[in-house]
Amino acid sequence: MKLLKALSEISGAPGREEHVRALIEEEIKACCDEMHTDTMGNLICFKKGSNSDAKKVMLACHMDEIGFYVRFIDDDGFLRVQQLGGFDTRNLFARRVRIEAGDGTFYLGNMNPAGKPIHVAGPEERKKIPMISDFAIDVGMNGEEAKKTFRPGDPITLVQDFVEMGDLATGKCMDNRVACWLGVRVLERVKAPKDDLYVVFTVQEEIGIRGATTAAFEIGPDIGIGLDVTLALDLPGGSGGDHITKLGEGAAIKIMDSSMVSDKGLVDAFVEIAEKHEIPFQFEILPFGGTDGAAMQRVRSGAKSITLSVPCRNVHTVTETIHKGDLEATIALLEKFLS
Repeated sequence: MKLLKALSEISGAPGREEHVRALIEEEIKACCDEMHTDTMGNLICFKKGSNSDAKKVMLACHMDEIGFYVRFIDDDGFLRVQQLGGFDTRNLFARRVRIEAGDGTFYLGNMNPAGKPIHVAGPEERKKIPMISDFAIDVGMNGEEAKKTFRPGDPITLVQDFVEMGDLATGKCMDNRVACWLGVRVLERVKAPKDDLYVVFTVQEEIGIRGATTAAFEIGPDIGIGLDVTLALDLPGGSGGDHITKLGEGAAIKIMDSSMVSDKGLVDAFVEIAEKHEIPFQFEILPFGGTDGAAMQRVRSGAKSITLSVPCRNVHTVTETIHKGDLEATIALLEKFLS
């Protein structure tokens, strides 16, 4: 959990994943045959396969988290924001944020929507759900100071401590630092892959599956495996088929989401491995949402693709929560498949 904590708490808005990439590079530099960063910022790690007719297998683990850029600074010193990814604004009230200025210095701020406090707000005002354009960040500076310190395009991420709660772990951006954790562990544990293995830590997934598209075009994989989280709706208010997945019931083998339908042969292969080795698993059908798996499926002449997901409660909040057993089930599935 030490690595997952570090990955969770570090900042990496879409297009500004360099801090996450540096952390991962330090972890895996002795675990791969080759490693390079491409033009977009994807970290591409390669291990040579043992088969004489080795296929190319690509694992995609996106590094970015939902976040913001500074859009403009008003005359009173408040920062206004441009969102990067899908936020439910009901989860953004009274949030601590971290802003990285152009010189690399990090500053803390408080983000709140414009409006009256509950003490003086009328009944209708209390019901209003704000838009992103209503939010502003207080950095404790006047207008002149703020405009000297920040500029449009400075990245902003939410702040939250990583916490273990029994078998669970919770914090910000389990989506998708969980997959980064898996990618690191694959490189450490799979000593002799049967096929040529490319573990790619991708950029800009949250704003359109962008990095995985260019990386897959470079690699031209035969098999693509997206690694991500998925919805676990095993919470008060959800029931039965609405759960999508449940925490603690194992790795989620994706059948489909709104961006892709997984290759049936790969689905069958992972199910066979799970059943043979008694690895806990569950099926995932996600009505809306997409992953890097879709990018690998579509590039060049296409690749057989699937996504393996780790169930996660409270996705796209700062209290994203996963089960440690589901992490181990997912890495066990990957180890057996790749070896």
